[in-house]
Amino acid sequence: MSNEWILWFDELNQECNDQVGKKCANLGEMTKMGLRVPPGFALSLEAYKDFMFLTGADMEIKEYLDNVIHGFEKIQHFNAASEELRWIVESKEMPREMSAAILSHYQELCQRWDMKDMAVSTRSAGASSHPGQYETHLNVRGDQDIIEKIIKVWSSTFNPRSLSARKRVGAPLKSDPIGVAVLKMVNARSAGILFTADPNTGDTSRMIIEANWGLGESVVGGEAMPDVYILDKASLEIIDRKLGTKGRCVTFKEVGVAEQDTPTEKSCTFCLSDEEVKEVGRLGKILESHFHVPQDTEWAVDQDLGFPESVILLQTRPEVIAQRKKPVDQVVDLMLRRFIKR
Repeated sequence: MSNEWILWFDELNQECNDQVGKKCANLGEMTKMGLRVPPGFALSLEAYKDFMFLTGADMEIKEYLDNVIHGFEKIQHFNAASEELRWIVESKEMPREMSAAILSHYQELCQRWDMKDMAVSTRSAGASSHPGQYETHLNVRGDQDIIEKIIKVWSSTFNPRSLSARKRVGAPLKSDPIGVAVLKMVNARSAGILFTADPNTGDTSRMIIEANWGLGESVVGGEAMPDVYILDKASLEIIDRKLGTKGRCVTFKEVGVAEQDTPTEKSCTFCLSDEEVKEVGRLGKILESHFHVPQDTEWAVDQDLGFPESVILLQTRPEVIAQRKKPVDQVVDLMLRRFIKR
């Protein structure tokens, strides 16, 4: 069974979307393209299904939902169900064979890089893109921590936002199989997002980069006012830039990460050099050309590496242009942001 549960990124490509989720499939595709991507492996959707079945979590979840009488009509209903369903999943032990397969791959990853208890991230990978819907855990270290955080990623398919999204489209609430990407952490000096077309107007002649010091979660989650760079796509010239306040940033702890105030000398300084900005843009052009649509790409600058090897790609997905969203989806997104904790 272990060969159905776990695959290395270099064994994957974008056709593996339904097997391991879009994020993992794209990481595999970028690896095969020879782009700079953190090494790692993917847990398949089958691993999620087997975990739920082998631990009996699926039957407990079904029993709970069969006895719900309120019909999920209020935000409080989703919050209460989420708390109970996540407890069911997180109370289960990883089946022995599955745990052994995961830890074997993790230990091999550590050996390849000659690092004991390598820091990794565990990132959710749905079969279709749902940015911000599931959980990511950063700076995960050691056997026990990695098993615990993978289970937490799986349980995040029962968070209020996920339950609400499934209810809205008429999908079953009892299960939402996802993959999990386990990849080496980047010791990020700076990080952020690249849009290979203007996300507000759809202008395909410009690329937008948003960046902050430290890890990219402060940019992805919208917690900080980032630096913004606008590039001419054809020439990669920087045609405009805006210094963000960057009041908060996300940094490493011994285990896990913490959000903290950005030192004044950094908040008043751009966090990328011009050459780094252009390298992020260059990589974005390669991705857009390969995938044939504008890309929303997460990247980081590894402070342990020299330029240009320091510019690392963390994930990519098709970009959503704001004006192309249906009005009903814009309203739902606003409601979810206001009422449901991510």
